[in-house]
Amino acid sequence: MTAPIRVLIVDDHPMVAEGIQSILESYDDIVVVGTLGDGQAAVDRAEALTPDVILMDLNMPRLGGLSATEMLLERVPGARILILSMHDSPEYIASALSHGAVGYVLKDVPTDEIKQAIDTVMRGERYLCTGAKGSLEPKTGDGREQLTGREQTILLQLAQGRSNKQVAQTLDISVRTVETHRKNIKRKLGISSTAGLTRYALEHGVLQGTGVGF
Repeated sequence: MTAPIRVLIVDDHPMVAEGIQSILESYDDIVVVGTLGDGQAAVDRAEALTPDVILMDLNMPRLGGLSATEMLLERVPGARILILSMHDSPEYIASALSHGAVGYVLKDVPTDEIKQAIDTVMRGERYLCTGAKGSLEPKTGDGREQLTGREQTILLQLAQGRSNKQVAQTLDISVRTVETHRKNIKRKLGISSTAGLTRYALEHGVLQGTGVGF
């Protein structure tokens, strides 16, 4: 028998969280491991709760959904994060995907669509509800994918000549996480060397105001 899908709900509106929980608990193959009211609580407790899927609101106190998504993917890299939001603008959707979410569902979708979204991301696929389709990965003016805030921070560190280990210590993350971000940065920017990253940082103003000399 297949183990049930472990779902964590993160939403600062108790009635919304309870409503989603009651919907999901009607399915035999889902267990809700917790409902939390903000992103920081999710980051603090995710490792202990070991969710397979995290349903994440965007606008929450203490720590919003986008920042929480990046941090959670470092703490529980195997979790799939589905944004569950009332915002249907392309900017919100594209930003959520660029921060590492694997799906985006609007809160007014039919109840069975939330289950469909969970099943889809558990298969390793991305899920966009009907209202969110058409908003793909954001691109920069030159056709490149935009870097997330964390990737920009790591690019700055690498461009300053710091090693993966030094970056990991500075940002309090694992060396493996830095290596993953580094690969993603190179892929997004189409750059294969550290020298190329430094040149890109200089040309695009990433190093401005840092006092770093080259």
